Amino acid sequence: MKNFALIGAAGYIAPRHMQAIKATGNVLLAAFDPNDSVGIIDSHFPNADFFTEFERFDRHVDMRRRARNGGQIDFVSICSPNYLHDSHMRFALRSGAHAICEKPVVLNPWNIDGLEEIERETGKRVNTILQLRLHPAITALRDKVRQDKRNTKYEVDLAYVTSRGHWYLQSWKGDQKKSGGIATNIGVHFFDMLHYIFGKLQSNVVHLSSETKAAGYLEYEHARVRWFLSVDVEDVPAALRNTGVRTYRSITVDGEEIEFSGGFTDLHDRSYVEILAGRGYGLEDCRTAIETVAAIRTGRPVSMNEDIHPFLARKKIA
Repeated sequence: MKNFALIGAAGYIAPRHMQAIKATGNVLLAAFDPNDSVGIIDSHFPNADFFTEFERFDRHVDMRRRARNGGQIDFVSICSPNYLHDSHMRFALRSGAHAICEKPVVLNPWNIDGLEEIERETGKRVNTILQLRLHPAITALRDKVRQDKRNTKYEVDLAYVTSRGHWYLQSWKGDQKKSGGIATNIGVHFFDMLHYIFGKLQSNVVHLSSETKAAGYLEYEHARVRWFLSVDVEDVPAALRNTGVRTYRSITVDGEEIEFSGGFTDLHDRSYVEILAGRGYGLEDCRTAIETVAAIRTGRPVSMNEDIHPFLARKKIA
């Protein structure tokens, strides 16, 4: 049994980590969040110590490390806002614990280099949650691509609309310096998935970049990808939107829809199983996706051409 601490206990994704810690037979000993709306802890680890001040949390983790009585923290799960991931992973490693960090592991590629240096210094490891790599439909598609000897590239369209209310742009998620922007905050796991399936990234073109949506074209070893991301409910296809649907996800490969709407409920549990077995995904596994979103964030949109996503083409015509 391993001892866990968790940073960002009040966040949206934290309950999945609490569940995964419990499902893998481990224990959450301490949690931190400046927001005290963390009653969800009672459903998983009611005896966990909780802190709203990082300094006190830091002291508690250090006290456990120095006691040398078996109560030291083995893993720190990090569910904090994106821009704090780097700092919190450094804290975990320097506290003698491994880190398990939500996506995006960092906002910029050079942060990976610094963390790898600390990994070498401490002998501890950063693990990240790349749950789509564990989804059966995605692994099946990757196997198909690897076995296919075709001479042409796959034609891929990716659209993801996850509508958010007015609160979104007023929160840290609406601040590009803190979230990394739309492509980073809601798209990084899709970009990792594309790299995982279709190989090395060869081209990255941005067609649209705003607070609420982004679009562009990516070319990989084995695929040409048109992508569109949005948090604007108006981008949900009208036929669905009129029935009250506020989220839309579609990935087509050569015109064929890849169905993976189900099978997500246990992916964090499976990720923890792999991490605890020493088979988790580390910093280098994240590098291509982080380079991709960093380039999208800093790139200047170019004139739209035949490689634009169909959603964007319709808006252009309109």
